[in-house]
Amino acid sequence: MYLQKIKNTLFYKYCSIISSVLFIILSFILPDSAHATHAKKRIHSIFFEDTDYELNVYRIYGKEPGNTLLLIGGIQGNEPGGFLSADHYADISLAKGNLIVVPRANFQSIVLNRRKINEDMNRKFADDYKSNYETKIVTILKKLMAESNCLLNLHDGSGFFSEKWEGPDRNPKKYGQSIIADCESYVNPETGKVLKLGDMARSVCEQINKHIENPQYRFRFNNHKTVEKSSPHKEQRKSATFYALYTCGIPAFGIETNKLLQLELKVRHHNLAINAFMELFGIVPETPGINLDDPELKYLIISVNNALPIAVKNQQTLYVNSGDSVTVSHIESNYERGLSADIIDYGTINDIRKEIKIKGPTRIIVRKDYYPCGSVYLALNDSRDGSSQEISVSDAPAVSSSFLSYKVKINNNEQICQNYDRLKLIIGDTFEIVDVITGMGDPSDMVVNLKGYVGNKQNNTGEDRGYIVNTAEDLWKRYSMDKKGRTYQVVVTCEDKTVGKLFIDLEQPDSNN
Repeated sequence: MYLQKIKNTLFYKYCSIISSVLFIILSFILPDSAHATHAKKRIHSIFFEDTDYELNVYRIYGKEPGNTLLLIGGIQGNEPGGFLSADHYADISLAKGNLIVVPRANFQSIVLNRRKINEDMNRKFADDYKSNYETKIVTILKKLMAESNCLLNLHDGSGFFSEKWEGPDRNPKKYGQSIIADCESYVNPETGKVLKLGDMARSVCEQINKHIENPQYRFRFNNHKTVEKSSPHKEQRKSATFYALYTCGIPAFGIETNKLLQLELKVRHHNLAINAFMELFGIVPETPGINLDDPELKYLIISVNNALPIAVKNQQTLYVNSGDSVTVSHIESNYERGLSADIIDYGTINDIRKEIKIKGPTRIIVRKDYYPCGSVYLALNDSRDGSSQEISVSDAPAVSSSFLSYKVKINNNEQICQNYDRLKLIIGDTFEIVDVITGMGDPSDMVVNLKGYVGNKQNNTGEDRGYIVNTAEDLWKRYSMDKKGRTYQVVVTCEDKTVGKLFIDLEQPDSNN
């Protein structure tokens, strides 16, 4: 179990200053002990703090000097095996050598569970003049490569790589269960040093495969021959490994597990690869830690109108007044990294440490990467004379049926609708129910049913969130409210009781368009 974190941020800063002073004093009183502490130090750097693309970098230094291995996870956000594996090495202790760990290079794409946001970050390492957050992060990653002796870029790939065609899911064009390099060997033009990438990768594959019982899952060396004219992987000339090898002159490898393997197995295979490369480069671990427990929110530390912060537990309701500003300053969970707090209908995908004015009831969703792990509800005090009332926390959910709204997408444009609203759509528009926002309990315990539509025809549970509905083709007229296909309803039920509705009015397209 983690020790309870210090909840007051200012107090934490003072503790950090005091700790630094004590360290200086002890370095004079106990020089041997101070030297050991310095030799084993770790440095946590945060770039672009309080943005949706915050970048956390962990430098771990061993007792004895040695090579430095750079681990990059999550450069493409829908590949969790890589960034969850890298997480284990951010807390490692080393007897010899150094690690630089970037568990979540592309945090925004991880939270949204998407490969990319603006551009594919792993295609941004060539000369690039587009200015976006991906460019900023790649600039940092390039500097980290210059500090390293080897790069491992951790991915989950499609299919299974094979040197010859064995089938549509196992052939030379697939990536999974392979160690990728851009060439067999590389001669540094400045030093003349030869990097035998193929030999390194095959040696590591041999080490990994000793621990993999199923022969179908064993690793192979995958030479992309990236600089050759005949290479089918020319796009990799813009990748992190290509830049690390041909610009920084260090060996660089892509570690690819198969996307379809169980998550725990993908993480384990990444760990096996990292451990083998650490051994290859003489980096000796002391105490690696592994945690694959289900993420769980314990509480949020929230300040209202910059007053003293209060702790609000998972599933509790915080009552505030309309116009109050709310700041989530800390998330307490069984994990420390990859956490975000999203105040629905306010801010962005990550509202941690942002001061946000609340005008109506809403919900704060806490995620570990893209996985929701808890909620806190924000409700408004009922003040008929308009006066402000005391801020309070309650275990009981807000019971007002008006505390229910709908996050929907119309033609992929997101908007929030209130309970019992009427939406006007043109026949042919696309419509998606993303989620409901409520203080009546956990939305995952509710059923959100679009009457006249079946999302999962193999198992019709009545739950229709997450499906894109073509209003010209997918709706059944006989289940419309008017039986003519003009008005449909979304019905929300909790424990078989109706708690909300949203109405959809369909209109014919303008014939003049």
